[in-house]
Amino acid sequence: MIEFQDVTKSFDDEVVLKNISFKVQRGETLIILGESGSGKSTVLKLILGLIKPDSGKIIIDGSDITDMSERELVSIRRNIGMVFQEGALFDSLPVRDNVGYRLNEEGTLEEMEIDRDVEKHLGFVGLEEAIDKMPVELSGGMKRRVGIARALVGSPEVILYDEPTAGLDPITKRTIVELMIKLRDMEGVTSIFVTHDLHAASIIATEYAASAEDGNIAYKSEGGAKILSSINFIMLMDGKICFYGGYRELNASEEPYVKSFVN
Repeated sequence: MIEFQDVTKSFDDEVVLKNISFKVQRGETLIILGESGSGKSTVLKLILGLIKPDSGKIIIDGSDITDMSERELVSIRRNIGMVFQEGALFDSLPVRDNVGYRLNEEGTLEEMEIDRDVEKHLGFVGLEEAIDKMPVELSGGMKRRVGIARALVGSPEVILYDEPTAGLDPITKRTIVELMIKLRDMEGVTSIFVTHDLHAASIIATEYAASAEDGNIAYKSEGGAKILSSINFIMLMDGKICFYGGYRELNASEEPYVKSFVN
């Protein structure tokens, strides 16, 4: 679904990414760890085509986007949802218009159809009652959930998360992580999760979502080997990948930087 081939990116004289290569298969989750300034968010901007690599190739769902124009990138971006660290909502628009922004801009659906889609995705994140609220009326956690609902509009196959749990209290953080797990396991979404929050990353790597007998979603940590094996970690250090593998391998790594980060 996503592939980087020897990608290098510099800003002025600073090399942020140095010949990095990785693949994310359809339905997999890639968790990118690293300190601030290690290039994590740069990876997301490259996937969206917001910036171009200095060298190397970027393949999205079989298409080489490396040298695509803005017009060519439109169809690629339609299949990608983005969840920002602070929610990145438009302060002047109510939740309804924030979530439906992409659909309103495209102008291909009737207002009733857009409202139905918005209500569906707000229901997914448990915020149906907030549809007419303004962003200023929402807590930090609610803004992140609205951001996830907005990312889901258009049913993208790929969701990118840029530090979505940063600055949240433990209970709200757990809510956001459960939404990410539900999207992965119940909707089959391919995802890339950029974070320095190892606790949130470990939950995503060790728990899975399943339908309970009462019709609700249950989160379990045993018996989901097939699902959990589709989760990989990348650790970035000085613009290079110093670790690439699963959760158990991450915790067992003898690489000094990885050990210090995990500990």
